[in-house]
Amino acid sequence: MDELKSTPLVKEHEGLKALMAPFGGWLMPIQYSGIIAEHKWCREKAALFDICHMGEFLFKGDIVASGLEDVFTFSVKGIPVGRSRYGFLLNEKGGVIDDLIVFRLAEDEVMIVVNAATIANDFAVISSRLKNPALLTDISDATGKLDLQGPLSREVLVEHLGSDIAEIPFFKFIRKKILGVDALVSRTGYTGELGYEIFIPAPKVRELWDLLLKDARVEPAGLGARDLLRLEVGYSLYGNDLDDVTTPLSAQLMAFVNLDKSFVGKEAILKEQSQGSPKKKVAFKVDSRRSPRHHYEIHCDGKNVGTVTSGAFSPMLGCGIGLGLVAPEVAELGKRLVIKHERVEMDATVVELPFYAGGSLRS
Repeated sequence: MDELKSTPLVKEHEGLKALMAPFGGWLMPIQYSGIIAEHKWCREKAALFDICHMGEFLFKGDIVASGLEDVFTFSVKGIPVGRSRYGFLLNEKGGVIDDLIVFRLAEDEVMIVVNAATIANDFAVISSRLKNPALLTDISDATGKLDLQGPLSREVLVEHLGSDIAEIPFFKFIRKKILGVDALVSRTGYTGELGYEIFIPAPKVRELWDLLLKDARVEPAGLGARDLLRLEVGYSLYGNDLDDVTTPLSAQLMAFVNLDKSFVGKEAILKEQSQGSPKKKVAFKVDSRRSPRHHYEIHCDGKNVGTVTSGAFSPMLGCGIGLGLVAPEVAELGKRLVIKHERVEMDATVVELPFYAGGSLRS
């Protein structure tokens, strides 16, 4: 535990009697009142998440001349100022080093938001692909990040932080003063609900946390609820559904890959397209309330055809749900599967994503 990093809010979590556990090298709150209760609060009201463990890099310079345009699977220069874009950092074999979001702050300035466990490696890889690595700065330690997610999140933030927040469209952001300091409010999130991500200098994050939690419409939620919420809407989790040997093609995420531009890993993706992927992402619903888990085996017609990458009981569907990587020939809608682990067996059916589509995301 002594080697784990902690966010500026660790004392607040302990004061709220949160269950703390390691996650991506950090000591993080898994739950407060309970995963199901926090999940329900987010689906119905507004849940506050400490996401200060995520990494942020600041790039300043010419996007094309520096080589940044060729680093990711999407065009950075094509992002309008005030917008953000999701995509991937790939290795030469097309495997996902990380999934990330780039925010276009100005014509010559972007913020790159990466996963907590991959901060150091991402920074090294991106820097190595730039003609001038000094253009990239790791601002993770100086940056705090809170996510307010849920159908009431807009009215809460408008009341406490300003009416301009009401005008932010999906995947856009504004820069504004919050608690007297420069901050960024983005209409993005990881829950399938209307929500916002707030980036603020780390010394101010505790004050903002306390301010928002004074509102009766807001309750804290841990990473357990966050994982369940993202799975219900079919979002991938790095380290489970994505990793450096899984390509966007096998993960069914080619919508975030622009093959009309240059990027590391492109040739491998094109080759995989022509030859076919050995594995393909599949979504499945279990016939009961039992929960499939990461690394459970997936069987079809008596054969082991793949592995569960994410799984849980879905409160919104009332059954087990999961994602997995399977042989392509069994990844067709309606296909019957059996999820196995030691003596556990559960029948399941291949379904379309998202599992749950009733959220307030685009409200």
